[in-house]
Amino acid sequence: MVAIVDYGVGNLFSLTCSLQVLGADVKVTGEERVIRDAEKIILPGVGAFGDAAALLRKKGLDRVVQEEARKGKPLLGICLGMQLLFEESFEYGRHQGLGLIPGQVVSMEPVVPQGYKVPHIGWNALHFPQNRPVSPLFRYIREGDWVYFVHSYYATRCHQSLIATTEYGPELTAAVQHGNVMGTQFHPEKSGTVGLNILRAFCEMEETG
Repeated sequence: MVAIVDYGVGNLFSLTCSLQVLGADVKVTGEERVIRDAEKIILPGVGAFGDAAALLRKKGLDRVVQEEARKGKPLLGICLGMQLLFEESFEYGRHQGLGLIPGQVVSMEPVVPQGYKVPHIGWNALHFPQNRPVSPLFRYIREGDWVYFVHSYYATRCHQSLIATTEYGPELTAAVQHGNVMGTQFHPEKSGTVGLNILRAFCEMEETG
């Protein structure tokens, strides 16, 4: 069973529908017991980092996600959910993340060229880092496949975990993986067949602990 963590922010309906199309047993839940019983966890999220992190802590779900991930259970963060996996964010202040992946979340405004709109909204191509194996998360897609983004902040100082970038002026972090913990800055559930294939690969992953 795949547990989608419901903590008050996130596009839960389209994500649930995408997983159901793949035939996955999926539950949207904010209950600790259900999350711990799940074989895999997805952490969605939209909105501001600080507010989302506070909601996770208030519901006690930050600890649950951290503990289950450290046991080796596959965990996928999507969009803001990916950003929450990092150590900290500088979105409207400085906020502590879950600390499951080394790195920081910062504004893209200082790095994208003048004339580029922020937030970065729309379809863009994925590029895989050279000289390292392609992540199992991308086993069913190809270099250059297009996915859908909506974000104003991006992850940095995460080179060792980087599994995909996208070009928006500079190359920005599009996806990361640190062992069994993965994240996509883009929305697989809004990315058509490519996104479904990424979710399919995640659903096939096994616990590593």
